Amino acid sequence: MIYTLIQLILVSIAATTVMTWFSYSMSESFRELYKEPVLLAYVIEKMKLKPNAHSQKIYGWLLHYVIGLLFVIGYYFAWTKNIVPISILGTLLLGIISGIIGVVSWIIIFNITNHQPRIDFRGYYIQLFFAHVIFAAIAAVLYTITITLIK
Repeated sequence: MIYTLIQLILVSIAATTVMTWFSYSMSESFRELYKEPVLLAYVIEKMKLKPNAHSQKIYGWLLHYVIGLLFVIGYYFAWTKNIVPISILGTLLLGIISGIIGVVSWIIIFNITNHQPRIDFRGYYIQLFFAHVIFAAIAAVLYTITITLIK
């Protein structure tokens, strides 16, 4: 059990890091704010939770990685309960579902907090969708590799 938890934490850290790298790259390429941890820090500020600016950034990053872990835990159950196979098609399906969840979640977050950053929302949601597909791919590959290492 502890090995599985460590495995999932490591897989989620790596997948979230690659996804974040993709978002930061898209942000730079399109000169837009597509950086999820930064947007999460702004959301925390808009929710009037009152942490200082430095803490908001830390909370934004932590929240981003915790959400990544929750996605990987969901994948783990989908894989181990044979709901979705660990395959290219299964990974694509998880990525698409995750992308839809990510986009819908951000739409809700922006509406609930009345936070309307000056970003190209269409572009943000498109890159966010593909970032989740990449996340799922990295998670599946690393999970598969770590299974073989543990056994």
